[in-house]
Amino acid sequence: MRDKIEFLRADLMRVAIKNNKGHIAPSLSCLEILAVLRYKIMQKDDVLILSKAHGCYGLYAIDADQGKLAQDDWENWRMPGTYEGLGALGHGLPIAAGIAFGKKLQSLPGHVFVIVGDGELQEGSNWEALSFIRHHDLTNITVIVDDNHLQAIEPVRDVLTHDLMARFRGWGFNPVLIDGHYLPELKTVLGCHYQAIVALTVKGRGFPLMEGDPKFHYRIPNEQERTPR
Repeated sequence: MRDKIEFLRADLMRVAIKNNKGHIAPSLSCLEILAVLRYKIMQKDDVLILSKAHGCYGLYAIDADQGKLAQDDWENWRMPGTYEGLGALGHGLPIAAGIAFGKKLQSLPGHVFVIVGDGELQEGSNWEALSFIRHHDLTNITVIVDDNHLQAIEPVRDVLTHDLMARFRGWGFNPVLIDGHYLPELKTVLGCHYQAIVALTVKGRGFPLMEGDPKFHYRIPNEQERTPR
């Protein structure tokens, strides 16, 4: 699995640099989460919502590798005349809650996984969605927070992770705190279908000169900066 992660990391960096576009660092912080879900955990009736849209390069690298996205579309991602990405953040969790509710009402199989960023949790729509999930006892949904301590270009104090855990508990959840880059822990915890998971991650993971540096939220790294571990 580690070899697959390294391939995906290099591939998303390659395409982003080739097209001179993309949010590389935010995609790297959630890459292991996405990969474990898509290659190890998810079944055919499961649904994945990437609310943290700035991580889309990681998702589309996986889509291309699995044959769900045409290689030509992936190679030319966000170039003129091709697909665009992203969109307003903060909407994925409400959508995921609605899908989970629909599955429950219709007794449909499958689990819903939704990945959110720590920054978008400042939007009230997400907490309304969490209230909805608790009110309707939607045990068929897992909310995964990519907690990389960087919201766009602003660093976030570590204490906010504890605040986030406390807020989840206050809303009736029993959140699990994990290392978002440690594959054995990810496989175990994601496979248990907890309702709320806070994954501690590093923005720019895998490229030492990019890791944890706010300037790489959107900036394309130079040759030295894109040197992997």
